Amino acid sequence: MFFTLIWAEICLIIQNLTIMKRLFNLEKGILLLFFIATSTFGFAQKTLTLDAKPQLKISGTSSLHDWDMVSESATGKLVATAEGNKLTTINSLVVEMPAESIKSGKGGMDKNAYKALKTSQYKTVKFDLKAATINADGTWNFTGTFAIAGVTKSVTLKIKEATIGGQSVFEGSYAFKLTDYKITPPTALMGTVKTGDDVKISFTLKFK
Repeated sequence: MFFTLIWAEICLIIQNLTIMKRLFNLEKGILLLFFIATSTFGFAQKTLTLDAKPQLKISGTSSLHDWDMVSESATGKLVATAEGNKLTTINSLVVEMPAESIKSGKGGMDKNAYKALKTSQYKTVKFDLKAATINADGTWNFTGTFAIAGVTKSVTLKIKEATIGGQSVFEGSYAFKLTDYKITPPTALMGTVKTGDDVKISFTLKFK
């Protein structure tokens, strides 16, 4: 009888310990969920589209004078994580510009540019983001591919980002050589005016 009572007490203790262990594990699970919830509170994924009139400018030189061509036509989509209005991570970004939307205001120059860019075959100029990292000064490094005239190359761009009027605004530039993309620099006036090999694309992109 004595041993029976002792065994019953032992069984009760084991049962209580099992219950306490389950409660402890449950408590840990609740605390983990609480931590996850509070650590992600305020962060949300956003999909933004490019404003209908971006500011894109291509600048270069020639044997006669410097020149600019501009475009206000492009499409784009940005997927990012934000805390309030501040972007914290950028997951994807694609910007595409019709090649023949680039205008100089001079018909002859535009025609020569479109011929050099092979626009009858390659209709767009495109940037496709592969990775984005934020720097200590608040700027971003965008690593991706840039495609023009049928040639695609990896590039890294330093981008300034700000929130203005509820829009995420990106400013930056990309300098390159036309010949890097197998583009023959255009000429004019029977070859007496020659375009320089170095060009720069400057842009302001607004996403909302």
